[in-house]
Amino acid sequence: MLAKNKKKIELVGDKSLSKRDFSRVIKPLSKFGISLYSKNNCLPLKLMGTDFLRPIFYFEKKGSAQVKSSIMLASLNTPGTTIIKCLPSRDHTEKMFKNCIKIPISIKKENKYEIIKIQGLKNYNGFNYNVPGDISSASFFIVLTLLLNKSKLTLKNINVNNSRTGIITILQKMHAKIKIKNKKNYNGEPIADIYVESTNHLKSIICPRNLNTKSIDEFLIIFLLCSKAKGISKFRGIEELRQKESDRLKFAADFLKMIGIRVKESFDGITIYGKPNLSLNGTYVVKNYLKDHRAFMMSCIAALTFGGNFKIHDKSSIKTSFPNYLKLLKELGAKII
Repeated sequence: MLAKNKKKIELVGDKSLSKRDFSRVIKPLSKFGISLYSKNNCLPLKLMGTDFLRPIFYFEKKGSAQVKSSIMLASLNTPGTTIIKCLPSRDHTEKMFKNCIKIPISIKKENKYEIIKIQGLKNYNGFNYNVPGDISSASFFIVLTLLLNKSKLTLKNINVNNSRTGIITILQKMHAKIKIKNKKNYNGEPIADIYVESTNHLKSIICPRNLNTKSIDEFLIIFLLCSKAKGISKFRGIEELRQKESDRLKFAADFLKMIGIRVKESFDGITIYGKPNLSLNGTYVVKNYLKDHRAFMMSCIAALTFGGNFKIHDKSSIKTSFPNYLKLLKELGAKII
């Protein structure tokens, strides 16, 4: 968004964000002609835009919607055609370009990749938009319902974009009682209600790699569910979890081992040996995970469904994505001090 801004800008971030590798953003944006400087490819990041932006071709190999979107946003101020070759990932930005602000954009399939072409320097108007429910936030309540006894839940008007519903597919493969109802279209985005019931006979899963990008932010809560599934669950090709607010693969392995689940952690994956009859009665302390909001929320679901007494640190982390999370849990009857 700062591609044409000719003032010197410094972008900073919190402790966890400052540990992330920003080379994935610096490299493509530099190709546009934007001046960027960062020590060790981390925040803080200094940049200055230019009036002489040039369109680029970029091969995005990580399947990162954030990298793809940064290129797309920079292309808005760039003359000519910017082309992105990328692995499929979340496509909310593409849908907004096409359906809301009417930016000339084409998307074609080429083997396992997508080719996105954007015509820059086109005028567009402002628009009104009602943001639908977020499936990443909803996933914690979905798993809470699945793990409780005799519980039912309907979540209204959730975005069920195909690039986001990996968790639904995974849970269905695990024999969870979950359905999508009342599906409709809103500005190119599919919106629906999600209905879920308690499930006592969860099955383990060998997760297909093609679901990884569709469920990358939901894996922590999926791992928790796998800990009570019958059999051995395996996930591979998910090293991107190590680049999040915390190293989520390490956190998941440490957490599950703490509550008595056998786990094998590798650089790009995790194997979980489920215990369907797991019931805790000890005291468990969860801390030192770099204020990761999803780690905090997953820990809360474990505490509410597995038994035992939990002391979970870094409550303020939920401000990142879900500030009323604990309030909603209390309204559902959770005992939280």
